[in-house]
Amino acid sequence: MTGLLRMIRSHGLITEPALNPPEDMSDAARVDDVFGGSIQVRHVDAGSCNGCEIEIGSAFGPVYDLERYGVRLVASPRHADVLLVTGPVTRNMADPLVKAYEAMPEPKRVVALGDCARDCGVFAGAYGVQGRVGDFIPVDVTVAGCPPEPEAIITALRRLSGR
Repeated sequence: MTGLLRMIRSHGLITEPALNPPEDMSDAARVDDVFGGSIQVRHVDAGSCNGCEIEIGSAFGPVYDLERYGVRLVASPRHADVLLVTGPVTRNMADPLVKAYEAMPEPKRVVALGDCARDCGVFAGAYGVQGRVGDFIPVDVTVAGCPPEPEAIITALRRLSGR
């Protein structure tokens, strides 16, 4: 951890990420023997405001460099180990989200990123919103925040990769 980040944490400006893995997710789902220490991530925007996408870009950017932990974004769900979903599920994205999940090979994991993916956030009850991500596909890890900080994204994906 850099000196600046350590100083910011010590003053309470950054808190530890709020991660909520389900109780039934075994430790084997997060370690090397499942994904070999690296994971391929397919991102799906199910109807977000793009706040989470900015933080994902930051997590993969030069400052945080999530790829150094063996996490890589891929263009196809057929190449992905993890589906990273942002936003509440809208009417137009419900079917594409399920199809992306079904196209992934086993073993596969789903991360619901942000308050909107977790419980519809500020969009709860809106006309175009059909529900939270967990209503359509099984969610393994949720990351709270509106939007979640890059550190929270990194922590969640590192837990899944076992690194």
